[in-house]
Amino acid sequence: MAHSYRWVIVAAGGLLGCVAVGAMFSLPVFLRPMSQDTGWSITGISAAMTIGFLAMAVASLVWGGLSDRFGPRPVVLAGSIVLAASLALASRAGSLVAFQLLFGVLVGAATAAVFAPMMACVTGWFETQRGLAVSLVSAGMGMAPMTMSPLAAWLVTAYDWRVAMQIIAGIAAALMIPAALLVRRPPALEGAQAGAGADDAQSGMTVRQAMASPQFITLMLANFFCCATHSGPIFHTVSYAVTCGVPMLAAVSIYSVEGVAGMFGRIGFGLAGDRFGAQRILVLGLLAQAFAVLAYAFVGQLGAFYAVAVMVGFIYAGTMPLYAVIIRENFPLRMMGAIIGGTAMAGSLGMSTGPLLGGLIYDHFGSYAPMYAGSWVMGLAAMMILMTFRPFPQRQAAVVVA
Repeated sequence: MAHSYRWVIVAAGGLLGCVAVGAMFSLPVFLRPMSQDTGWSITGISAAMTIGFLAMAVASLVWGGLSDRFGPRPVVLAGSIVLAASLALASRAGSLVAFQLLFGVLVGAATAAVFAPMMACVTGWFETQRGLAVSLVSAGMGMAPMTMSPLAAWLVTAYDWRVAMQIIAGIAAALMIPAALLVRRPPALEGAQAGAGADDAQSGMTVRQAMASPQFITLMLANFFCCATHSGPIFHTVSYAVTCGVPMLAAVSIYSVEGVAGMFGRIGFGLAGDRFGAQRILVLGLLAQAFAVLAYAFVGQLGAFYAVAVMVGFIYAGTMPLYAVIIRENFPLRMMGAIIGGTAMAGSLGMSTGPLLGGLIYDHFGSYAPMYAGSWVMGLAAMMILMTFRPFPQRQAAVVVA
């Protein structure tokens, strides 16, 4: 039963991630309609997304630790309820500051309740096919640009942005709360919350020791620069395409193409990671990502945007789940939430750089090209940092014996 139920966990995680990420990433679609309706600046509204990523950063560590202690279900359920409520409240914001706090702090913190707890949960349910499993959960999150973003774009053309955001809040509640109730703690941790498992990596390690280790710090830094690489391009490409003369709905479809490619990327990278090793595949992915995001600086027509979106989506989406696989190979199962939450915190901080810096760069230069060049530099930095990662010696020995 447990063996088959693990795929229910994957499906629930994918759905939760899709709706949560989709709700948060509806903001780029609302950007211009909100600015026109309220008079708030593009930079000011974009800052709500930056605040959201900062809130995700702090909350990832908190939610991850709570999921280790109480199990993933109550954490994910609480996040689902808070997300729906905060979207509804943000839609009624009367000032830019109120919107930044409601959307940024609350939506960002609630979204974080899904990623680290679900990734930690899934890594605990799978001993084989782990790369594929976490990639499928991540693929659910990657469905957001193909589902929630076009829905948001349609809603914002049919209604004003406030009503559109309220509808998204209702959808989030209707889908996420039932899915959260399906989530269960991995069988290896049932009834033995503090047990690490006899064959667990670094079973004698404390959370404090784990977070002080060079392995954890290296993964945090790599994830920070990796996310900083694609943050600006993800958030501003719709706006960039519109400045190039691409109509709004067509511009949003670039985002959707990126999402479709990301589905294949997640599964492809997951299978490759299982076969050739997660770290090796991740290093290659980070190198490819750096050059893929740079390519956006050289396009201006819809067809060219699509071509680059396929490349960027396939690569950046494929790389993300591999961090969780490397973590599970090196750290004890009982602290997966905290360790994945810590690296997710670094990733969220990296993501927070794009919306605000991209907006400032555009306002200053009147062009997004310098943003894509900066992303390329950060992508190369991520690759070079990850190349220095060395697995724990004890775990290496266990792998050799196995």
